[in-house]
Amino acid sequence: MAADPVLTDLTPGQRLRRLELTVTRRLDGLLHGERHGLLPGPGSEPAGSREYRPGEDEVRRMDWSVTARTAVPHVREVDADRELTTWLLVDASPSMEYGTAELDKRELAVAAVATIGFLTAGPGNRLGAQVLTPYGLHRVRPGVGVPTCSAVAGLPDALPDALAEVRRVAHRRGLVVVVSDFLDGLPDDPRCPARWERALRQLTVRHQVLAVEVTDPRELELPDVGLITLVDPETGEHREVWTGDRHLRERYAAAAAAQREQVRDALRRAGATHLALRTDRDWTVDIVRHVHAQRRLVAAAATSHRGGTA
Repeated sequence: MAADPVLTDLTPGQRLRRLELTVTRRLDGLLHGERHGLLPGPGSEPAGSREYRPGEDEVRRMDWSVTARTAVPHVREVDADRELTTWLLVDASPSMEYGTAELDKRELAVAAVATIGFLTAGPGNRLGAQVLTPYGLHRVRPGVGVPTCSAVAGLPDALPDALAEVRRVAHRRGLVVVVSDFLDGLPDDPRCPARWERALRQLTVRHQVLAVEVTDPRELELPDVGLITLVDPETGEHREVWTGDRHLRERYAAAAAAQREQVRDALRRAGATHLALRTDRDWTVDIVRHVHAQRRLVAAAATSHRGGTA
């Protein structure tokens, strides 16, 4: 998507209005028909059972009574609630300020949030948010339309604790969307779980969880531009690097790829649906592809349910 040449000259309010118009225009053109949402919803109302599909279904959804009666493994199916409460956890920590493409990661996170608001809008649906900053969490209370934002003092500023806070306030089963680069709390040893993995897994027990991973191309590979100074945005640590060293660039790319794989594995183990967005790609196309893939899952599940044993 081409960058808007005058976007940087707009006030924050004007930028948000321009972004809203972009989301509405592009997604209305790309997503036809009913908005089935971002995820095939487990909902909360029982809707029968169908045969268990290994590798696709979660064991915790097993319908043991039907399984015992038919001697064939079945899982419970449920209909989505008519009114949806969506909680957003948006990472606004220092690492999200980075960007070398048309958008920085923070702006891409805002775009993702605007799109989620568009896709979850509906009669009675409510949207709330927690914004993770270096100074703590800021909460946007769930509401229809534009809710009022208020600071919540004394809350921690780490992703694991922010996830725990969302779990504490999200009383009703619904959709939780986490927008982050997920770099906070990654261990040096890839065999060890990320610090946020357990908290995310606890959220997936009750809620649908969509993890929106935001990355920038320069986090994945270094360009050959001579001597540069790298700064860790979370700690402020500086290090000079000679990017003319091909072997160094290769090691950097390999380490970055392993780190992103570590994030993907942790999200999968936690049971979250994963949507990857990059600052150098058309984020609307990536989101639309994700939504279409989820719709295909919904259609396949509905077909299986009609042909299955209740």
